[in-house]
Amino acid sequence: MISMSRIMAVLTKEFTQLVRDRLTYAMIIGIPVLQLLLFGYAINSDPKHLPTAVLVQDQGQFSRSILGALNNSEYFDLRYSARSPAEMHELIKRGSVQFAVTIPGDFSRRVIRRDNPQILVEADASDPSATGPAAAALTSLPQYALMHDLRGPLAPAGAREQPFEVVVQRRYNPESITAYNIVPGLVATILTITLVMMTALGMTREAERGTMETLLSTPLRPIEVMIGKLTPYVMVGIIQATLIIVLARLLFGVPMAGGWIPLILGLFLFIIGSLSLGFLVSTVARTQLQAMQMAVFYLLPSILLTGFLFPFRGMPEWAQWIGTIIPVTHMLRVVRGSMLKGVGIAEALPSLGALALFVLVVAGLAVKQYRTTLD
Repeated sequence: MISMSRIMAVLTKEFTQLVRDRLTYAMIIGIPVLQLLLFGYAINSDPKHLPTAVLVQDQGQFSRSILGALNNSEYFDLRYSARSPAEMHELIKRGSVQFAVTIPGDFSRRVIRRDNPQILVEADASDPSATGPAAAALTSLPQYALMHDLRGPLAPAGAREQPFEVVVQRRYNPESITAYNIVPGLVATILTITLVMMTALGMTREAERGTMETLLSTPLRPIEVMIGKLTPYVMVGIIQATLIIVLARLLFGVPMAGGWIPLILGLFLFIIGSLSLGFLVSTVARTQLQAMQMAVFYLLPSILLTGFLFPFRGMPEWAQWIGTIIPVTHMLRVVRGSMLKGVGIAEALPSLGALALFVLVVAGLAVKQYRTTLD
């Protein structure tokens, strides 16, 4: 006979054990809430208010009307006024702007003469999903930008369906191939998944089996244990990164624009930082289940808030602020900038600096926490 009293006794025991395991209990509540908040508030496939630079070589009323129309649209945020094409090139290569608009010096004269004038819009198309909707919105710009200016004596110029033409130049990914954006980003995400989780589970497994006690009884310093434990995984990370980059070129035709020095530095810092984070997780988690849960709690925002799957600039400011703290964001900028744009050390320096800071902070916390474990 099945006894309900015995079932209730076991049930009560399991609930009591679950509540006592505070970390697991927090993850059970925290992960669904985190997913709900991220997918509900942070994810946006139609980014707006994208940073835009302008180079105005014609200071007439027509130019001011076009800039006003761009600024009034929800897609463009005119933040920079460049003084030369070289400055425009630098801004878009660094990733400071998503769009660069050039209005030529003879624009007003050619509008009045009905001579089919053009304005150039350069788009950073390394992420096609970020620029696609905004570029599509530019097709209607000639129809309404000058509608209030081409009146009276200028009415014949406005009689045409389009008094000027917008030429959109998609840079770094002119064919808007999604693989050019996603495949390089896999370098950061795969390394995060494997290195953080592998290190956290491996170290926690040793603690569960008691082999860590052997290390605790030796005169090894915490930093020596950390270096010895993580060095093999550094080689694993290097092999994984090399494999992804080679296959990205051979299978998907991802361009290799150069920028090898910042790419190598970024990979080294990111691998060390990810392994240090996994080591830190292992010093906090008491079981492999807890280590897995903590790793997943880190992986979710690393995939959703970094610009890997969804446009970074499409997220609200609070989500961008959180994404900026996550090292995957900066690794994505380094690897995509190196492979698609050929950026150098100067352009990649902000992201490399952020990765270096991540390594220092996380490695320091890991060593400190390990010392606490020794005590």
